[in-house]
Amino acid sequence: MPHSDINRRTVLARGAAVAGTSVVTAGLATTAAAPAFGHTGGDRTPGAVIAPEDPRYEVLTTGINKRFVARPEHIKMIRSARDAEHAVREAHQQGKRVSVRSGGHCVADFTCNPDVEVIIDFSEMNSVDYDPGRRAFVVEAGARLYNVYEALYKGWGVTLPGGICHSVGIGGHVAGGGYGLLSRAHGLVVDHLLAVEVVVVDAHGKVRTVIATRHEDDPNRDLWWAHTGGGGGNFGLVTRYWFRSPEASGSDPGRQLVNPPRRVIAHSFDVPWSKLTEARFTRLLKNVGAWHEHNSAPDSPYRHLSSLFNVNSRAHGRLSLYTQIDADVPGARGLLDDYRAAVMAGVGIEPIATTKPSGELAAMPGFLEPRELPWLAAARMVGAPDPVGANPEARVGLKSAYYKKNFTDHQVATFWKYLSDPALTGVDSTLVILSFGGKINAVAEDATASAQRSSVIKVIFQNIWAFKEDDDRFMRWIRAFYEDTYKYTKGVPVIDDTTDGCYINYPDMDLADPQYNTSGVPWYTLCYKDNYPRLQKVKRRWDPSDFFRHSMSIKLRG
Repeated sequence: MPHSDINRRTVLARGAAVAGTSVVTAGLATTAAAPAFGHTGGDRTPGAVIAPEDPRYEVLTTGINKRFVARPEHIKMIRSARDAEHAVREAHQQGKRVSVRSGGHCVADFTCNPDVEVIIDFSEMNSVDYDPGRRAFVVEAGARLYNVYEALYKGWGVTLPGGICHSVGIGGHVAGGGYGLLSRAHGLVVDHLLAVEVVVVDAHGKVRTVIATRHEDDPNRDLWWAHTGGGGGNFGLVTRYWFRSPEASGSDPGRQLVNPPRRVIAHSFDVPWSKLTEARFTRLLKNVGAWHEHNSAPDSPYRHLSSLFNVNSRAHGRLSLYTQIDADVPGARGLLDDYRAAVMAGVGIEPIATTKPSGELAAMPGFLEPRELPWLAAARMVGAPDPVGANPEARVGLKSAYYKKNFTDHQVATFWKYLSDPALTGVDSTLVILSFGGKINAVAEDATASAQRSSVIKVIFQNIWAFKEDDDRFMRWIRAFYEDTYKYTKGVPVIDDTTDGCYINYPDMDLADPQYNTSGVPWYTLCYKDNYPRLQKVKRRWDPSDFFRHSMSIKLRG
């Protein structure tokens, strides 16, 4: 959204009446006026109600993963917290099952499944602005990540350390923790979350809007904490977030949030499958794992360096590694060169330019030799290709794992077995290895709901295809790949010395299925570790009737 429009809406909002909306902040409710910045209804007309006969209906009944489709009675487009309150109140009174959508990037059936009767869609509620009263940036739940980065940076010179995929909605991204290429230097997105506005339903069916903050004296603080990694669709409808870094001071907006690098040094290269043997592949993967194991402490000089390694299948033809580092860090180019040397040591292959797209990496033929460019330009370049969003028929299988240290020999051998298989035809069958650790690990496991604070790598097992008739084949492949990788921990990356569970924002319903998870470790322990009982307590307080639920939602008990 153009910044001029943001300002226009803000000016209108500040003078707008909010009668009829109940807002609760710091334990005090009012129905006269919102005690927080902006508005909860104000000048915005209610969003559309889209019924099955509407031409917009079909495209709004599914997200990026066409394996899952809903057939709701209607989709309610949301433009304000007042609008959201009305939608929830109506659905609750009528006993309707609801689901929520911010950007539509959920790869599981949380939003789109046959049981859903009303989809509540926040994509029209997407402004970004600065709240001088809270000294914080306020972002509405439907804003897309790249639009948030652009608005924050162009308007105030700040950003969030969030994900690379441009079209992901901020609503779910933050609720699940949120991380990206700047997280090793600045922590998770939720490490900068000051407050959250949520529409909730109490035990008596009363619908109200609550603002919960990280302030220790806030009686609603538990609701804030639950939104620092507890996952979306569990406690209520998030309408807005406020962000301010914990160490921020003064009143200058440009000092309240992360200042991204002025410039980054970006580097991309490919390793052709035609040159790989199992021994070379093993050395390469072990090099990547070892480097991260030894260079991911919160105070490491390498915390300003992050990489994304697409270990694509043989059918794709290449493995692609993208790396960037803050150009203003002392010795930045040397640190980057040392990383490349460590990764390729003993592999015996000369890397080539990235001349074809690879997952969320564009073709980058000019970056075989590292180059400096402005940070925002790099953010625009990385993540611009969207292999799911660009495919209107995309069907997705996704699994994840956190690693505290290097891959085991068995795991690397399994990576080779499945990715090198000449019978695998999927060019988007990939193992994605992402840098983790650094400042992320400076935070205690229970300080936020994001419990994985000892890991150095995050891994995605990813499979994307186009036709329904291929569902069984591709799902069998990714399930077998994952199960074999974690054969010695009964099919899943349990919490032990090597692995540290899974990421709730890469939801994998197989974790809750004893056919695939035979470890005896429940899915919620894999995702939340010891934080799950506390999340259940928050659930019982704020959603005691379990009105907000999905296939992997926080349970009231058990």
